[in-house]
Amino acid sequence: MTAIIDIRTPLDESEVVEVVRDANAAKTPLRIIGHGSKSALGRFAPQECGLTTRALAGVTLYEPEELVISARTGTPLREIVDLLDGNGQQLAFEPIDYAPLFGGAQRDDTIGGVIAVNASGPRRIKAGAARDHVLGFRCVTGRGDIVKSGGRVMKNVTGYDLSKLVTGSFGTLAVLTEITLKVLPKAETEWTVLVRGLDDEESLLILRRAGATPYEVASLAVAPHNGMHAAALRLEGPEISVVKRRDDLIAHFADSAARIEILEESDSRIFWAALRDATPVVGEEGQVWRVSVAPTDGFAFVQSIKRASAPILAHFYDWAGGLIWLRLETAPDAHADMIRDAVDRLGGHATLIRASDEVRSRVDVFHPQPTALSALTRRVKESFDPAHILERGRMRAEF
Repeated sequence: MTAIIDIRTPLDESEVVEVVRDANAAKTPLRIIGHGSKSALGRFAPQECGLTTRALAGVTLYEPEELVISARTGTPLREIVDLLDGNGQQLAFEPIDYAPLFGGAQRDDTIGGVIAVNASGPRRIKAGAARDHVLGFRCVTGRGDIVKSGGRVMKNVTGYDLSKLVTGSFGTLAVLTEITLKVLPKAETEWTVLVRGLDDEESLLILRRAGATPYEVASLAVAPHNGMHAAALRLEGPEISVVKRRDDLIAHFADSAARIEILEESDSRIFWAALRDATPVVGEEGQVWRVSVAPTDGFAFVQSIKRASAPILAHFYDWAGGLIWLRLETAPDAHADMIRDAVDRLGGHATLIRASDEVRSRVDVFHPQPTALSALTRRVKESFDPAHILERGRMRAEF
């Protein structure tokens, strides 16, 4: 990876404005950096100049009784997690830590990086994605303007919900300087019901059946455990409720030929933390894809690429089959045509998560957009960053 020669470290929002305006005047692209834990995500588009948010750190507001927290975007995520944990609260969207996929230090990310890539984990199917928990933000656009959007409560308002635009934009629209998030109480306990002895198709059917029950399953996955895939259903809440729902689920599946295994609290938390961070597909070799389709199409997608002779090294399903993680043998094109042909037939999108810099510079990392959507994306980009100085080429080669 080409080294960034000039890294600016603004101490406050006004200095961020200065850096961005200087870059605008010089027509110099800027890389936006927190702790660098996600530097290998997205297209490989090296820049010589960077802006780091490391000095923009610290929690600026925390009101546990109001379930709201605000922090500058360079704040390490672990600090926020520890603060919330001390008050029996959590970020319910359970942000994925990408570090294991790239061999980096675990939980070395910033809250700004989490929001920039919309990092969301297994609980998304119940609690929503990161963008659903953003109450408000402050940022500096590519024009060098300070923008404040949203507030401290969820409410119906008129106008644009800009948080949905900036979350997941990889820094291409604005430099986030402060984030306000909704937080939720931590569950008193969690247990996981594992349904073993079925193939992937049957296991995914089990998940969809469970999702249609009143048992409030928090996460649903088909993933490896002790050498074989199992349908995994996470139950959270007060212990008395979790035990009752566990027993009801076991009774619900009593007519199947499956074997039932229970993971109690500590083992359950370890299991879901591993799935959150895509541990089953980490491996030392191979290219990693993240594919999103309708839950009913997850198995069909995997079968489709198997019929096309995809060299799958490892895979698992999350979000009841709506999210598929794949590790494939390394290829010059990362098997992009095969993956995207299968996705396009079903509807969805595929993102190349891990590949060499050279491959990520040639192959579309993010799913190609239809013409109308691509034109809209360009207009949004140019309204925030008309000179295309922020993370130029990070998401789309053309801007």
